[in-house]
Amino acid sequence: MSHAAAVGAFKRLAEEEQKHIEFIQAQIDALDGDVAPEIELDLDKEGFFAERAAAELLDQSVVEAMVPDLSVLRTAYLIERDFSEFYEMVASKAEGQAKQVLEMLARWERSHEALFKQMHDRAFEEYAQMPWGG
Repeated sequence: MSHAAAVGAFKRLAEEEQKHIEFIQAQIDALDGDVAPEIELDLDKEGFFAERAAAELLDQSVVEAMVPDLSVLRTAYLIERDFSEFYEMVASKAEGQAKQVLEMLARWERSHEALFKQMHDRAFEEYAQMPWGG
């Protein structure tokens, strides 16, 4: 990717997704050990990367650099949407703490989805306003 804000957002998303993996593994380990899973996390802190990436996008002045990245941003948006829909669907069938954990994961993914949708839509709008050929 060539757009600075998009690159930064993807790097921070990769770090956050690693935290999600570790969180989910801890939930599985807790369930295997018949221990109540820990679900107390600071969701505001987890969404920090999305707020910063959105702010950086608004500051980006060379939107032309983003044209080749539109398909990557669209794909990222769709992946995050699929994950949030999956977690919501599974949560609707779960009970107790498992339901709470799945709902929290769905909220995380919805925030990622919103970020990539915003980045895509902004870049797409700018691209649509350019003369043919960028």
